[in-house]
Amino acid sequence: MSETRPLVSLVVPCYNEAEVLEKNLGILCEHMSTLEDRYRWELLIVDDGSRDGSADVAERFAAGRPNVRVLRHLTNFRLGQVLRFAFNNCRGKYVVTLDADLSYSPDHVERLLQAMIENRAKIVLASAYMPGGSVKNVPRMRLLISRAANHFLSFMAKGSFSTLTGMVRAYDRRFLRSLSLRAMDMSVNAEIIYKAMLLRALIVEIPGHLAWAPQKPGVRRRSGMRLASNMMTYVLSGFMFRPFIFFTLPGLALLLFSLYPGGWAGVHILEHLIEPASGAAPLDVRLSAAVAGAFLQAPHTFILAGVGALLGIQFLSLGVLALQGKKQFEELYHLCSNVYRHQRDREDEGDDTDPHSGGTGT
Repeated sequence: MSETRPLVSLVVPCYNEAEVLEKNLGILCEHMSTLEDRYRWELLIVDDGSRDGSADVAERFAAGRPNVRVLRHLTNFRLGQVLRFAFNNCRGKYVVTLDADLSYSPDHVERLLQAMIENRAKIVLASAYMPGGSVKNVPRMRLLISRAANHFLSFMAKGSFSTLTGMVRAYDRRFLRSLSLRAMDMSVNAEIIYKAMLLRALIVEIPGHLAWAPQKPGVRRRSGMRLASNMMTYVLSGFMFRPFIFFTLPGLALLLFSLYPGGWAGVHILEHLIEPASGAAPLDVRLSAAVAGAFLQAPHTFILAGVGALLGIQFLSLGVLALQGKKQFEELYHLCSNVYRHQRDREDEGDDTDPHSGGTGT
């Protein structure tokens, strides 16, 4: 049986979760023990420079459990570095990432893996915002920002998914290692989806159930969400998907804006042009006089129309350049990913001497 059961690597990032960490890890391990007829598993707890003793709690929990490992950062590097660190140390055929607070319950692990195996997907997302998903006990402002961010990113990703910021996911580890991730912060979640889409990988989304623990009276739950910086992160993540929109939309808006003062100027030029007093003069003289008369009547309209049109054309030009740059990046990324994947495949062939390892190499 051990030869046929795939190895699953559970990754749990941790930052200042000492109060709930031991309890939640126990719940997670207890649930995984019920799946051992189908999966072997390991648990990687990554402490990202916690200041409340979370790393010590994790070390005590891992003691005596050979399939539980603790990885530690001395300082807080944020989510992107945490996940890269964990992914490089995973041994499983599949990788599942979970929050330390278990806001998505452990039963999501089984459903994520089932969807991955049945669909032969490379990534499976748990989404509380898709039909069939649910949200419970999440503060209203936090929920509003999260929903708005995911709607925005979904639009930028052409409406492919309901949740692009969530971390509860399952990955095919071999595919995951080929993505060459760069982001340091929570934008790594969107980066993974973006680069997987570039490689035309199959990504599946399943309904998720997000439930925060009920708040105690007078106690406000600490949230790792830094609103201002995260809003900027979401905007930059959207730029990653379709950068040209950030130029073409303002460009079109400026051109449309310039139509009003430009139209006003044109109408008044025409009025001056057809005045009877100017009818005997040559056309070029009458036209110059009409333009001068309209300008003296309202010079700001000419300025607004000219500046708006000029800026609009410049923004549209930048949009075209951004589109060309995106296409060039996609071509280079495809090429580099193929080279990198072939290199890692050769390394795996040299490292995979253990038939029980689920196709791994460190």
